[in-house]
Amino acid sequence: MAISSIPRFLSFAIRLNNPPFSLITRINFSTAEEFCTHLLNYPQHPEKTLVKITSQLDVQCVGEVLHRFSSNQPQLGLRFFIWAGLQPKYRHTQYMYSSACKLLQIRRNPGRIREILERYLVEGCQTNAKLFKVVLNLCREARIADEGLWVLRKMGDFDCRPDSTMYNVVIGLFCDKGDLDMAMGLMREMESCNLCPDMITYMSMLKGFSYAGRLEDACQLFMTMKVHGCVPNLVTYSALLDGLCRVGSFERALELLAEMEKEGGECTPNVITYTSVIQSLCENGKSMQALPILERMESFKCHPNRITMSVLIQGLCGEGYIDKAFKLVSNVVVGSHVPRGECYSSLVISLLRIKRFEEADKLFMWMLGSDMRPDGLACSVLMKDLCFKGRFVDAFSLYEDIEKKGFVLTIDSDIYSALLLGLCEKNREVEVAKLANFMVEKGIKINASYIDDIHKHLKGSIRMESLAELSENRK
Repeated sequence: MAISSIPRFLSFAIRLNNPPFSLITRINFSTAEEFCTHLLNYPQHPEKTLVKITSQLDVQCVGEVLHRFSSNQPQLGLRFFIWAGLQPKYRHTQYMYSSACKLLQIRRNPGRIREILERYLVEGCQTNAKLFKVVLNLCREARIADEGLWVLRKMGDFDCRPDSTMYNVVIGLFCDKGDLDMAMGLMREMESCNLCPDMITYMSMLKGFSYAGRLEDACQLFMTMKVHGCVPNLVTYSALLDGLCRVGSFERALELLAEMEKEGGECTPNVITYTSVIQSLCENGKSMQALPILERMESFKCHPNRITMSVLIQGLCGEGYIDKAFKLVSNVVVGSHVPRGECYSSLVISLLRIKRFEEADKLFMWMLGSDMRPDGLACSVLMKDLCFKGRFVDAFSLYEDIEKKGFVLTIDSDIYSALLLGLCEKNREVEVAKLANFMVEKGIKINASYIDDIHKHLKGSIRMESLAELSENRK
């Protein structure tokens, strides 16, 4: 082979191994068309015909078939979906279950599930446990608990017996629905069928009881799972802990936290666990009770993160413990657990939220002067507050300082436009020109609601190409 022909050969080989997307799309479309044709020609017991098709199933093909039948013949589409889920070389993804429920409107028309199974019974179709799992997964995705229970009960008519996984699906549906008595009844039914509740079963029940505020039932179930040899882990402890905090039972929550610390191993609280408890306490005006939790974290070598600090600082400031918040930040900064800039930025934001503007402004300027890096949110919130107070010159001065230091700003076009208009109203031509150039560089357009007022102020006084560019979308 000539050397000059090698590049052409390689290019041709690559094209063969990587067919263009349009070719792949045509192949999938052709496969879907084949399935659709067979379904339309043999709508009665289509499974017998579908098995004769040798084309490969994939997500795009199944999605295309569902789309074709979603409007006029949803039952045929549903029947194809169930059949596809039984094929050995294909498995429905979570995305496909979601798509099927939306396209076939299962939640709005739950009777379609029952109708399909009744048809299977009349036609004498062969069914197995895998088929019922596909149907129950549809019920779970559509959040239709009653139909899920009906399917579970209907399995006996097909000489099929539900397993623990199937019971868990239906128990989870009734827990989500809030019908915990039915869920508990199904759990007892599992035991009567020699099926042992597993961690998934207990987790569904624990979450259900916790969200419903039935803490005694949750605690009793927690003890039961221990007796039955289902050892609680961090997830199960956290579910119960969340429930206790949700209903304001903080004393018991702290006791449970201590139990987790004592248990150790897989039950050892992590930073998320501690932060969740701290947040619950702060949201209920108990930030001073949350403060000692930091010391507990330290003793278990679990260091606070940015979220932990932000939640606690906001709680302390919200309750008026400003000095405690400053002291907290200083202590944590000394320990180097969270970057200085993040801690002080959280403090700036918290001060602004409780209308302590002067203190927040002073702290922010101190940060800039000490070369400490404020985060984008602190910069943006302070900028917005300055604009809302009509201190546009101060806002622009702050903006320039932030830009020079290369800090991140996340303000939107509305704030930029308000600042530009404010500077126009104060006849600050130099600042207007600079801000306009900044906006052009960043590709930020003037908000439509500000354009007329800005042009009114600038007409005949400032002619700048950059301003024209900023308002080029003016109608």
